[in-house]
Amino acid sequence: MSIRLSREKINFFARQILDFLFGNDQVEFLDEPNEIRLTIVRSVEEEMNLYDLIDKRAVEKIQSQKKSIKEGSREWEILYRKYYNDEITKLGKFF
Repeated sequence: MSIRLSREKINFFARQILDFLFGNDQVEFLDEPNEIRLTIVRSVEEEMNLYDLIDKRAVEKIQSQKKSIKEGSREWEILYRKYYNDEITKLGKFF
């Protein structure tokens, strides 16, 4: 269920964010634009990796059920959403 963005797409978004920030008179830059862009790229990649991990944990919980649940079924989708949200809630307690 996870969505992957290509490196190219992440770089595109990072440049868009940077351009937006450069256009804001209230933002002061303390580092070189390329360093800021790279920080944005790393942040997006870390966030995507986190959501991939959450996805993996939710799927593992479904697969660990005694009863076999077919992926794509209504029951699977309901359990996936529940377990996915449970994992996100757990993360909120750790931050």
